[in-house]
Amino acid sequence: MQNWDKTISTLPTYSLTTEAVKNWRGMQESGGRRIKRAIYIDVHSIKLCDNDMLERFSKIRYINEYVEKKKNELRAYHRDYSIDESDLLNNRRLTNIGTFRAYLEAYIRKHPDINQELTLMVRQLPPNELGLPLEIYCFSIQKDWVKYEKVQADIFDHVMAMLDLFDLRAYQRDGHLSLLAHREHSVFNSSEGNDARQEPAQHRIDDESANTPR
Repeated sequence: MQNWDKTISTLPTYSLTTEAVKNWRGMQESGGRRIKRAIYIDVHSIKLCDNDMLERFSKIRYINEYVEKKKNELRAYHRDYSIDESDLLNNRRLTNIGTFRAYLEAYIRKHPDINQELTLMVRQLPPNELGLPLEIYCFSIQKDWVKYEKVQADIFDHVMAMLDLFDLRAYQRDGHLSLLAHREHSVFNSSEGNDARQEPAQHRIDDESANTPR
């Protein structure tokens, strides 16, 4: 049997009946090749949308109708329950992560290389120590490996580039950056906290000196 790297493997006959064998023919004959990939969102960047953010989002072609619809729904809710919009505890507001999820779904639905008749969704997976996974699940019309990878890469190039517009950050494993981000978003503001914020800089100096050849 020829492998992807053009090498040849020999399989014992019994393995064909005792082990699972994946046949790619079904994918080749179907309407698309599956894209199932997630990006991890830094939970410290998730927040409620203020008026400036909503104004910015309403200018994005893919979600301008979504934003207006949600704003009208929230106004009606506040009116029906006599809730002042300045009441942060009881009012309802859009979040940047939810609006970004709506944007991604609209973007995928308009993508020319995505099969719109097969399953298509943008969903949250359970959060973990790496952040909040936001997964794109859809099927590329391009089934050839090279073309498929290009479609997938183009989509996630765009996803990563758009994060900043929604005031979101992708998580990456960087201890100093994560620690600083957490302290910047801390609700505590004390001299003890200010002293703690200076610690990462000292750690960096110590780390650099430790790595310096002696």
